[in-house]
Amino acid sequence: MPATAAEARTPPSPVAGLLGACHPLPTAAVTLFAAALAAAVGRALPGAALCVAAVAAGQLSVGWCNDRADLRRDLATGRIDKPLVAGTVTPSAVTAAALGALLLCVPLSLAGGPLAGAVHLTGVAAAWAYNLRLKSTAASWLPYALAFGLLPAYVTLGLPGAPWPPPWLTAAAALLGAGAHFANVLPDIEDDLATGVAGLPQRLGLRRSAALAGLLVLGSTAALVVGPPGPVSPYGWALLAVTTAPALLAGGRLGGRFPFHATLAVAGADVALLLAELR
Repeated sequence: MPATAAEARTPPSPVAGLLGACHPLPTAAVTLFAAALAAAVGRALPGAALCVAAVAAGQLSVGWCNDRADLRRDLATGRIDKPLVAGTVTPSAVTAAALGALLLCVPLSLAGGPLAGAVHLTGVAAAWAYNLRLKSTAASWLPYALAFGLLPAYVTLGLPGAPWPPPWLTAAAALLGAGAHFANVLPDIEDDLATGVAGLPQRLGLRRSAALAGLLVLGSTAALVVGPPGPVSPYGWALLAVTTAPALLAGGRLGGRFPFHATLAVAGADVALLLAELR
């Protein structure tokens, strides 16, 4: 049955607008990575659940903060794919959601212990600093590398004895985070420059940033493959070979969100390797 005129004019739910403004794909990906890592290192269920909840709250706060901070630029470039520009959610609602998620993230993070909590909150603070200031500087890559690099430490520091993760795991996560930054920015470089955003990818340009994104993701996989003690598994060599192809292709002028989605796909394969390594 066709929709009536009244139904056709029914605005989307504000809840749907909030969900769209939180950057749902990367939020879900980082949260799932934390859950997989918590399971791999043997976190008990209550502690693992709190860990995952803290990461989810932190990621939600970062996503909402990002869309709210970018509202002026998104309006200027006509980003109607953004809920705030499309009018499906109000700026005040996104601001309240970002602050609420951030406040919730604090006790959830500290529930894993003061050191673990401080590490996670440092990563969340780095992401907020990116949104509010650093994305327009040559240090735009640093918050991504720091936040991703600290995530494994947050998970392992909640274990008995509060152990730090091995250096190869921290390096792999930091390289993946930096690569995700370059890949995520690629489709928006021209719009960013037009609205005054001059982070490192914008300064390097599309072609060099695409190549660097591929190399960083490849470096992340290499750290996971050769970093752990013992012989490299056949899966590890295969993953490294498969990752090399998109890393080389990234030097071309790939459009759209393909580089970022490819980075997420490689991250998923990296998580599978990581689970095998830590078991």
